[in-house]
Amino acid sequence: MTHQPEPLLPGVLAIDAGNSKTDVALIGVDGTVHGSARGGGFAPQKIGGAAAVAGLAPLVEEAAAAAGLSFRSGVLTTHVSACLANADLPVEEAALRTALETHPWGVTSSVVNDTFGLLRAGTDGPRGIAVVCGAGINCVGLLPDGRTARFPALGELTGDWGGGSGLATSSMWHAVRAEDGRGGPTALARAIAEHFGLPSTIAVAEAIHLGQLPHARLHEIVRVLFAVADTGDRVALELIDRQADEITRLAVVALRRLDLLDEPTPLVLGGGVLASRQPLLLDNLTARLAAAAPLAEPRIVVAPPVLGAALLGLDHLDAGPAAQARVREAYGDPARPVAA
Repeated sequence: MTHQPEPLLPGVLAIDAGNSKTDVALIGVDGTVHGSARGGGFAPQKIGGAAAVAGLAPLVEEAAAAAGLSFRSGVLTTHVSACLANADLPVEEAALRTALETHPWGVTSSVVNDTFGLLRAGTDGPRGIAVVCGAGINCVGLLPDGRTARFPALGELTGDWGGGSGLATSSMWHAVRAEDGRGGPTALARAIAEHFGLPSTIAVAEAIHLGQLPHARLHEIVRVLFAVADTGDRVALELIDRQADEITRLAVVALRRLDLLDEPTPLVLGGGVLASRQPLLLDNLTARLAAAAPLAEPRIVVAPPVLGAALLGLDHLDAGPAAQARVREAYGDPARPVAA
């Protein structure tokens, strides 16, 4: 019989690693949050899975220190529950799990795409659909028997559009073309230039290309887009309409694949673009869902996404409802109806 090491803290190391930020938390088996840390985005597609996982080590060490544990004195906890962006294909999930297992953080480990974490945060069990619209966009569905609905989510290569990156890039596309005469007018051109303190959006593009503006700052354009749309700008409104349409299409396809279109089903919405609760987007989305999937029950998760990783980890440990309630309370109300 193989001897399993005794963890320093029986419980879960919850990891939510997104495109723009990473949250790590050590959760006791009773649902108590003992320590946490936050860092930057997770990009195994750029630096490789092993390097990306190794980059989590400083955050794990910080969370362990906050919990009063010595990072290097043994196995930290019972189970590592990792919900990771860019773990879009089963082969990527397997490779990242192998990379995790090289670190002495947990006796066991599991890796899923971060959209499954969002789904768990917004539901009480393994049944429902989740659409994340943050830096990127993705959708998953899950049934109690283990059947899933998934999309490759590899960007334009696999037919995806939207999220903060897509909205920002499309806003720049229209703004630059408005300036140089290839496209129609839009107030986005002046608004984006003013936001960055530059004379034109062409100057913004050049500054990003030359590294004078960090590429990550493109996501700031999403706020500009919604502000311009509030003034009635046609191009800005069309981009928001396209985003609502894309979210609806993802949800409806996932519901159909799991035979859930004709029964009440939780539809969990999350990510920065949706969690900002912009009325122009949510009103449009609500109307589309009412027509295309009237029995879907849309709700927006407003708690930190690491909650989903924590709940999945507690599920793995059969921790029970009291532990789940405690960790939910620690992270605040996890989901609100779209209309709230």
